[in-house]
Amino acid sequence: MFGWFMEPLTRGNYPQSMRSLVGSRMPKFSKKQARLVNGSFDFLGLNYYTSNYAANAPSLSNARPFFFTDALANLTTERNGIPIGQRAASSWLYVYPKGIQELLLYIKKKYNNPLIYITENGMSEFNDPTLSLEEALLDTFRIDYYYRHLFYLQSAIRDGANVKGYFAWSLLDNFEWASGYTLRFGINFVDYKNGLKRYQKLSAKWFKNFLKRY
Repeated sequence: MFGWFMEPLTRGNYPQSMRSLVGSRMPKFSKKQARLVNGSFDFLGLNYYTSNYAANAPSLSNARPFFFTDALANLTTERNGIPIGQRAASSWLYVYPKGIQELLLYIKKKYNNPLIYITENGMSEFNDPTLSLEEALLDTFRIDYYYRHLFYLQSAIRDGANVKGYFAWSLLDNFEWASGYTLRFGINFVDYKNGLKRYQKLSAKWFKNFLKRY
């Protein structure tokens, strides 16, 4: 679906593959609209959490027309029974750090290397009430997630990707639209039962040392 947004912004029209598959249901840009939308962005804000495998699914051509079925592709987190990466607490989030490099270099090649800010990158842990505060602050899985993603982000920049900023998700544990307070994304722990007090997780201290060093 990435081209759904990027093709109009960089070429003034939807992808040819999308126009062919969706047919008459696809709205059309007028010449004026195409001129207005083409090149109308200042930078690309990119959220990256995970990656999926994609497989051809021609049988979906008989399914009810819908943007998930129009692509005629099945998305999966495993191939030959092997997951693409370790699963976080979110059912959709499998850790695949190299994907951030692959995506950035794909954008560089296909869309003339636009200015990019990584606006979200992070992983979830369960809000486990059985853990003590000390245990909940030891988020070593999150540190490994950030370390490896930043490594591949640096590799993409060295290969010429025009990335000028990076934002971790998230500064604090937060309310997730689909999961409420059952998941924790923050590098700082929020005590929901004690006045919303904040405590630095090990990942926050890791980031502090990382930023001092680099």
